[in-house]
Amino acid sequence: MTSRALIVSLTLFWWQNAYPQSARSLLNFSHLEHLSEQIDFLGHRVLIVHVYANYPDYAWTGAAESGPEGIACVDDAARAAVLYLRHFQLHHDSRSLERARLLLSFVMRMQADDGEFYNFILHDHTINTRGKTSFKSFGWWGVRGTWALCAGYRVFRGIDPGFATLMKERVHRTFPHIRAVLSKYSHHKSRKGHRIPEWLFYGSGADVTSELILGLSDYYVATHDTTVRSMIRRLADGIIMMQDGDVRTHPYGLHRSWETMWHMWGNGQTQALAKAGRILGDEKMLKSAEREARGFYPRLLIQGFLKEIDVTSPAGTKEYDQIAYGVRPMVVGLIRLYEAKHKPEYLTMAGLAASWLFGNNVLGQQMYDSSTGRCYDGIRDSVNVNRNSGAESTIEALSTLMEVMRFPEAAKYLSSRKVRSVSSGDILSARFRNDSGAEVTLQVNTKSGELKTIESKHRQH
Repeated sequence: MTSRALIVSLTLFWWQNAYPQSARSLLNFSHLEHLSEQIDFLGHRVLIVHVYANYPDYAWTGAAESGPEGIACVDDAARAAVLYLRHFQLHHDSRSLERARLLLSFVMRMQADDGEFYNFILHDHTINTRGKTSFKSFGWWGVRGTWALCAGYRVFRGIDPGFATLMKERVHRTFPHIRAVLSKYSHHKSRKGHRIPEWLFYGSGADVTSELILGLSDYYVATHDTTVRSMIRRLADGIIMMQDGDVRTHPYGLHRSWETMWHMWGNGQTQALAKAGRILGDEKMLKSAEREARGFYPRLLIQGFLKEIDVTSPAGTKEYDQIAYGVRPMVVGLIRLYEAKHKPEYLTMAGLAASWLFGNNVLGQQMYDSSTGRCYDGIRDSVNVNRNSGAESTIEALSTLMEVMRFPEAAKYLSSRKVRSVSSGDILSARFRNDSGAEVTLQVNTKSGELKTIESKHRQH
């Protein structure tokens, strides 16, 4: 056997033994490609992603929940661009790079000269300039557009400098709007005993701010721009102010999303702080990320996922809807923490969190189908699954799995199901079993603050 053949053989052996059968070949872009369409837009060839595809035929469906919206938006195109850029970085897939280029071309055409963004295009491929989910602004869709352009610049600067320069110029258009938000730096108010920083988006939007930090962190890696570094640190200071409690005390280190509310969807604060903290060498950010990961995340895994919490009132806790956009920030946040701190429990928890996609959820329902690449749009309540499969759910599921599959230590838990959950004295714990019979117990001592993951082989009876 030649040395090259030996390497291939050993690699295949490692792959087959490192991953259970259910964890192989999970990434399937077919449904995302079904949702995508190349169009001519404002004189340029671009790629759009249709917002919705409804069960049972999964034909394209436009958005109209908030009045006339449209068929495709920056929100989804930007997320898809980030997904394809990351796929190219990890796997050097030229098709992913080209799809990212076309998506980024769409995002750039949706930015106005003043740096703000429109969100939706209508059926006739004109921009929806007046819809309440599309008006020119620098909020959610502006931040997501900026994230994509920052990630695009990082990747393309060494591949196509001309295209990268176009994105760099558009990133700089957003700086006055970021500075406007930061103009209230160090200003805060109080709401029901909780400090609220006023220098985040929408007055206290730690969730949307986290997505900007993810983008600015990519841009800083590419440029080492000290202005951007300062922006990241100041925005992170606001996110950290939105954190309450620890592993011992309510609400257990979670980062509030807005004012006194936490919601699971899009709550990417730990992901953003872990990424930026590692890039900038900032222990304050990393400690804040770990505080949520070690205090609050285990409770979600042991006691069950939630939709939202009002930290000032138990009546403000809601269990549903549960969606893939809630899973990705938690999973990738844990992986980013592992990359910064190299603590193996973060990979175990990431795999257990991602197993929501494969049935480790309140309904025992598989939410992602690797044979089609579809991810259902969510768990509606205690009995119903939303079997539609739109852009957001598809992209978020693929983004989650792409990161988990990098680590066999996380991927082996994708088929896990919770088989036992216990709350006794100072101990919270749950036992999970994967499809090969391997078990892991996640345990938190709420008195000492200790977090443990204990692996064992399931005993056959």
